[in-house]
Amino acid sequence: MRWEGRRQSTNVEDRRGQRLRRGGAISGVGLLAVVVLGLFFGVDPRVLLTGVQVVNTVAPTVSEQGPYEEAPAEAERREFISVVLADTEDVWRALFQSLGGQYREPRLVLFSGAVDSGCGFAQAAMGPFYCPPDERVFLDLSFFDELAGRMGAGGDFAQAYVLAHEVGHHVQNLLGTSDQVQQMRQRVGEAQSNELSVRLELQADCYAGVWAHHAERMQQILEAGDVDEALGAASAVGDDRLQRQAQGYVVPDSFTHGTSEQRMQWFRAGFDSGDLAACDTFSHRGA
Repeated sequence: MRWEGRRQSTNVEDRRGQRLRRGGAISGVGLLAVVVLGLFFGVDPRVLLTGVQVVNTVAPTVSEQGPYEEAPAEAERREFISVVLADTEDVWRALFQSLGGQYREPRLVLFSGAVDSGCGFAQAAMGPFYCPPDERVFLDLSFFDELAGRMGAGGDFAQAYVLAHEVGHHVQNLLGTSDQVQQMRQRVGEAQSNELSVRLELQADCYAGVWAHHAERMQQILEAGDVDEALGAASAVGDDRLQRQAQGYVVPDSFTHGTSEQRMQWFRAGFDSGDLAACDTFSHRGA
């Protein structure tokens, strides 16, 4: 991806010098978050549930706060992801304006180890996530080592896809889609609820593709192999692939994010069209 020398977003909060600790037992909401995020980002939930503490009523304790000394490679990664965030701002601002609306930019919180958010206390092993009440994306940059290493999805555009997917959730939040889906999920059974979750995630993949389409038109960001890197990352976090890695078999009714094929398909649909209307995953139950 061509990114050097381009605008970096100012919507970045660096909390990497902060150390948090929290007591108490894991709550039901926290348990769900661990399982869902663990599956999404390739971490076996059985590992995450060992000693993890998230989402309880006790405020986290800041045990240490100071400047974070980043290595040169970390500084380059921070600069890169700040450029990607700026690109998402430019694209979604223009698209919202074309629809007669106004885009409210999310903030990106960089953290190391653990972080507190409006969605609760989270550890880095759970992977990147978007928190609707905060309108923030939370990311430990070391996740990209896991993505490239154990998950086999390396490359800078694979990293860009991850952030673009989370920004896609922000777009859903602004459009009211997330609230609508949450309300529907409360009225149906578990299997139907999981299916709605899959459709929401696939739409975020499609929105990531829409972003890539317009970013290329606006900035000519793509280099040879970039789209394949994004597709490789989408495939790496498919429910079927992650379940097969974790337990040797798949349980389709338990899927919450979609299969590898679906995730690649919907990223490609957004990328090829550049059209939000092409991302109506809720009307395509068979895909």
